[in-house]
Amino acid sequence: MEEASVAYIGLGSNMGDRHGYLYQALKKLDDNPGIDITSCSSIYETEPYGPVEQNEFLNMAIEVRTSLSPEELLKVCQTIEYSLGRKRDIHWGPRTIDLDILLYNRENIKMENLKVPHPELSKRLFVLTPLKEINAELTVPHMNKSIEQLYENLKSEEGVRLWRPNNGEGEFGLFEN
Repeated sequence: MEEASVAYIGLGSNMGDRHGYLYQALKKLDDNPGIDITSCSSIYETEPYGPVEQNEFLNMAIEVRTSLSPEELLKVCQTIEYSLGRKRDIHWGPRTIDLDILLYNRENIKMENLKVPHPELSKRLFVLTPLKEINAELTVPHMNKSIEQLYENLKSEEGVRLWRPNNGEGEFGLFEN
């Protein structure tokens, strides 16, 4: 891989085989020649966020090295979501898979279809918990706070439970071969 950027992606699923959708999404990301998964968090079961009544999520975060631009990475994520049956009918509604670019290098990106750092990052314990596991010292651009500091602001909230730890065994440390 030529000049690589570092990005963090949040993954979530709350429909059907949640675990299977996470695995398939990781596999598809890993199969992309422009993406190298360098770290995976454990998987957390989380209460749904927002006003829509729905099932609990499985959430995790990954760190990737990528030769893709932010726009190209977004397109890959959206293509994977679509291939795994993601429908965008209800805002904050249930989904087979959700892939969000949380951070991309130390860039502030404001485009119509992509905002990085993710605008809700500092408000979501289900994002900060797995990110903290991967890189607690990571500083979020424009906030000048680390993931650890943002996590400390929310850690008293409930609704995020360890579901499957990354034990370093099997594919991505989370799945049996």
